[in-house]
Amino acid sequence: MDATLHAVRRFGLGASPHELAAIVDPQSWLSRQIGDRHAARMPASNSSMQELVALFDETRAARQSGDENAIKAAQRKARDLLLDELLLALQHRIHSPTPFVERLVAFWSNHLCVSLAAKPNMGALAAWYERDAIRPHVLGRYEDMVLASAQHPAMLTYLDNAASIGPRSRGAQRAQSRGRNRGLNENYARELLELHTLGVEGPYGQQDVEQLARILTGWTLRGMRGGDPQQEPGYVFRPQLHEPGSKTLLGKRYPETGETEGIEAIRDLCRHPATAHFIADKLARHFINDRPPTSAVERIAEVFASTQGDLREIARTLIDLEEAWDTDSAKFRSPQDWIVAVLRIAPPPEIQRPVAAAMRQLRHPVWAPPSPKGFGDTLADWADPDSLMNRAELARQLARHLKRAGWQAKELLSLVPESRHSELRAVLGGDLSSRDQVALLVGGPAFQWR
Repeated sequence: MDATLHAVRRFGLGASPHELAAIVDPQSWLSRQIGDRHAARMPASNSSMQELVALFDETRAARQSGDENAIKAAQRKARDLLLDELLLALQHRIHSPTPFVERLVAFWSNHLCVSLAAKPNMGALAAWYERDAIRPHVLGRYEDMVLASAQHPAMLTYLDNAASIGPRSRGAQRAQSRGRNRGLNENYARELLELHTLGVEGPYGQQDVEQLARILTGWTLRGMRGGDPQQEPGYVFRPQLHEPGSKTLLGKRYPETGETEGIEAIRDLCRHPATAHFIADKLARHFINDRPPTSAVERIAEVFASTQGDLREIARTLIDLEEAWDTDSAKFRSPQDWIVAVLRIAPPPEIQRPVAAAMRQLRHPVWAPPSPKGFGDTLADWADPDSLMNRAELARQLARHLKRAGWQAKELLSLVPESRHSELRAVLGGDLSSRDQVALLVGGPAFQWR
């Protein structure tokens, strides 16, 4: 049972005792999940991108009119749309029969993150981003995922590349003739190098940031500000906004070829040896512990490089790593991980608003990291006194749900390592009420680690 428990905690999202009992071979259970090419799919949304764009237009028109009632009505619609998408995503995560794949989705979505915290007007764009840019590629090639991210309206909006114009482009010259200054925006180029590919210590400088920003000019949006209602909103390359001439990135010259320059540059960055090591270190830290062994990092980096970022093979490598099965190493559960693990014990038929509110209370709201770096992934990020106190308070509310589902604390002992059973039995054998016993188990130290 220890290996099975380790699989559902370390690689999955937690499970009920019933699910644990159904797993015969934990490594085969994990392998089957990544072997399913449809595993990352989720139910279709109840709304469309056109609806979202119409809501953008409605909100903008209300603000321009100054009508407070219209502004509040538009904001309420935006909140409701976002909440519907958020609850749908959580519902899928809690009920998913492929929790290892869902963990990978969450990992890559956080790695290539967009954030409602920085730009609340993005609304449900964040949901479309995870569905359209992350999920289809989570078991594909990393470079395809990064390209999908770079061309998605959410990322183009979040890191401002949609507003980046080549200083010597025809579009910039026209703007100058009308007394408007529009130029280069380096935000996305910098984060693409620092956070998405080469890493903070990567072999690049400010000149590379600027050159990459010039390469990516003209990558912008269509149909996001009204216009033809028949036109599908999304990414478009506009040659008139692209910086003319050749550019040099990391010592390689990219001749002027328009959109192809950016595609080639992104693929080159994703295949760079520094990217392999940066991604490997981050994956090892997520699946092993906060200070993963060098041997594991090097093995993942080797597979990343030799397969040109084949994420299915990298997931398979994670399963096969001896270090990932070391029961002496552990990861502290993030707030989202913890709440999802509790609710997977007894999945509610429908996820309600209080679940999203609880994640906000624990400073881990869905799709709203505090910076382009994403949410932290270590003990230091989540184990401060205030956070632990909030978890203890929420544990009582979650215990009420588990009690209604018929679970007793002693039945849930199989969800924590056997090494903790004797001390937990001693506590659970006291005078605590049955609900408090459940709260102590899911809110105590044994359940906080995976």
